[in-house]
Amino acid sequence: MQLSDEEEDYNLSLSKFESMLKTNKVLFFDSEEFEEIILHYIDMGKTSLAKKALKLALEQHPKSTGLKLVQVEMLVYEDQLDAAEKMLNELYAIEPNNEEIYIQKANICSKRDQHEKAVELLKIALEYTDDYADVYNLIGMEYLFMDNLEMAKDSFIKCLEEDLEDQSALYNAVYCFEFLDQNKEAIDYLNHYIDKNPYSEIAWHQVGRLHYGLKEYEDALRAFNYATLIDDEFMGAFMEKAKALERLKLYPEAIESYERTIELDDATSYALLRIGKCHERIGNTALAIKYYNQTVHEDPLLDKGWIAITDFYVREKNFQKALFYVNKALAIDNQNQLYWKRYAAINKEMNFFEEAEFGYRKAVEFGDYQLDTWLFWSDILQFLGEFDSAIQTLLQATEYFPEENEIEYRLAGLYFMVQDTTKAKFHLSNGLRLNLDNYVCIEDLFPVVWEEKTVQNYIAKHKK
Repeated sequence: MQLSDEEEDYNLSLSKFESMLKTNKVLFFDSEEFEEIILHYIDMGKTSLAKKALKLALEQHPKSTGLKLVQVEMLVYEDQLDAAEKMLNELYAIEPNNEEIYIQKANICSKRDQHEKAVELLKIALEYTDDYADVYNLIGMEYLFMDNLEMAKDSFIKCLEEDLEDQSALYNAVYCFEFLDQNKEAIDYLNHYIDKNPYSEIAWHQVGRLHYGLKEYEDALRAFNYATLIDDEFMGAFMEKAKALERLKLYPEAIESYERTIELDDATSYALLRIGKCHERIGNTALAIKYYNQTVHEDPLLDKGWIAITDFYVREKNFQKALFYVNKALAIDNQNQLYWKRYAAINKEMNFFEEAEFGYRKAVEFGDYQLDTWLFWSDILQFLGEFDSAIQTLLQATEYFPEENEIEYRLAGLYFMVQDTTKAKFHLSNGLRLNLDNYVCIEDLFPVVWEEKTVQNYIAKHKK
């Protein structure tokens, strides 16, 4: 890649300065060279080298305002705000029209959380600057700190009017639109932007992302296609393109796009998992399994990988294999509710009811409070003849689902089983009140209770 003359000079200055440090010879640099060297070290986080360069610079150019402003930047960087402010006031007395003074004063106000004052100072800087884009960008950031997204958005848009290529301003403008729930407006804005800058892969990528969020997958795909045509190494765009293709059920094309992300960077567990899912959708079961195995190999902590491979074998009714994989997953993370629920469901399918009960108990213990989990758990306890435990489980469930007829009918049946007729009738009337037609729950789950005359009469009375 050809370097510009400016970049050549800059690299020469840097290497000249670094060789000077090694030889202890003092060489002469003009003040602008020093400014660039110092700012380079600040950006790199090499503070001690920046300080060395600044000390030398001020010895060679004691009157340079530019270098003193760099010194102010160093002081601000090190949170010496009072010293920086004192210097700025001295510089202001000499050069009241220097926009950099207002920018640094604004920087100090920003550090002190005086963001409105910072905006006022930056607006003054606008009167003296040639670099409007930079100042508008800074104003936008201050409005972001104040959570004034509307004004921030306007500032970033103004920045882009001055400098179409400012990518951070483009990202920030889109962020503001999204935060304000103005996704359609964001697309309109980006389309106008693309009219002026049609080869901006970032803009096309953002348009695609916004269409994807609105479930407009064909429009999203069109935008991602442009982004990847402009930059055929844009990994994020290939990843999003693959997701859009998957939504459009274009699985072979989605696989191709996910594979491109793997060519561009190391394989991610997410891409491997999605490739597996696509192969499964088009019936390539052997390839699906191959990629699921690669997923869990790449990232053993990614629960989606273990779940994909377990669910695959459950769908194939190969419960032995499914159990093998869910046990492997639990060996890595035995506090994962999604694993425990599958462990329970698979054991239930294999008629290992005690293991299934243990699995549901663990799933709840680790935060699975879904209705079906409580119901499966209590049904298994009932099947094992542990009526009191089943009752306790359902009473716990009522804390999360206080008005759920499925729970009430089960409690009624269980209380009839343990001969507590008062509580049984209380819960039965609750169930009938919440959903009259679902009394068949009793017939299905408690055939012995269902045949009792008192129960039949009670239900008949309610139906009237």
